[in-house]
Amino acid sequence: MGIDKQSDVSANLQIGPTTDGMVRIYVEGDGVELPLDFEPEEAMEIAEELTAAAARAKTLKK
Repeated sequence: MGIDKQSDVSANLQIGPTTDGMVRIYVEGDGVELPLDFEPEEAMEIAEELTAAAARAKTLKK
């Protein structure tokens, strides 16, 4: 499945700091639990990419 394909899969997403000073993105759905830990600097880069993608998506919205 590509990034631009529709999907019927649903998942829960949680984001927060860990006690080890990491940022965790936790994805849970359809029997899958996926904890992804990032250094704060990496998390900031991901946030910037997400913001840029959201801004671009707004220009494409029909």
